[in-house]
Amino acid sequence: MEKAIIAKNVTKKYKLYKNMKERLLDLITPLSYGEDFYALANVSFEAEKGDVIGFIGVNGSGKSTLSNIIAGIVPETSGTVQVNGEASLIAVSAGLKNDLTGRDNIELKCLMLGFSKEEIKRLEPDIIEFSELGKFIDQPVKSYSSGMKSRLGFAISVTINPDILIIDEALSVGDKAFAEKCLEKMREFKKRGKTMIFVSHSTGQVKEFCDKVLWLEYGMVKDFGPVSEVVPKYEAFIKQWRKMSAEERKAYQEAALQKQREILAQVH
Repeated sequence: MEKAIIAKNVTKKYKLYKNMKERLLDLITPLSYGEDFYALANVSFEAEKGDVIGFIGVNGSGKSTLSNIIAGIVPETSGTVQVNGEASLIAVSAGLKNDLTGRDNIELKCLMLGFSKEEIKRLEPDIIEFSELGKFIDQPVKSYSSGMKSRLGFAISVTINPDILIIDEALSVGDKAFAEKCLEKMREFKKRGKTMIFVSHSTGQVKEFCDKVLWLEYGMVKDFGPVSEVVPKYEAFIKQWRKMSAEERKAYQEAALQKQREILAQVH
């Protein structure tokens, strides 16, 4: 089958600084200041065309970082990501400019994606209708709630009809009726054989939509495979995780980060 996404040994490193002085010294001196933080460590997976893949994992596991890299919003530090087709990320306020109105954001985002003024004029009414923002479409986005930003982002992304749709927790804000409308649109995309990445804390939604699951843990691939195999393991882990004390969680995290250091040492 044709590959939609090929991620090979993707690593993303950030620098954590205690203060602005450290940040400046790191920029202007040859010495290394700040602490290295790896949001992703040697992540590899492939998506076939038409796959719907769920990204799962506790907070801080690297799901959003990987989504942003696939969408071309942030670059990987090392490794490669090959995306065959136009990818569009839907996340709360992803790519929206706060000082512009909703309408201006529609035009800007569509222009950036290569649409002509005529095409934007044709698409705009459908985007506004789907967003259900009414008169708010001509208000600055900074006055929007997180649910309204999510509506606008979702409406733009599904109307421009991308090859690969990346949905990052965009359905966790806003009202249930709109979330159901978005889910319906995703069902339609799935029937049409679109490739989708679905980042969610809801294993119920993951079970309904996804064929495969990538389970990330502290920036590493914990498991990757069919929903029926991976989700039960993840649910069992979450049950254990919820019972852990703060000390136990810290010890678990330390062990995972030690494993991450070992993986990175082998790679570099």
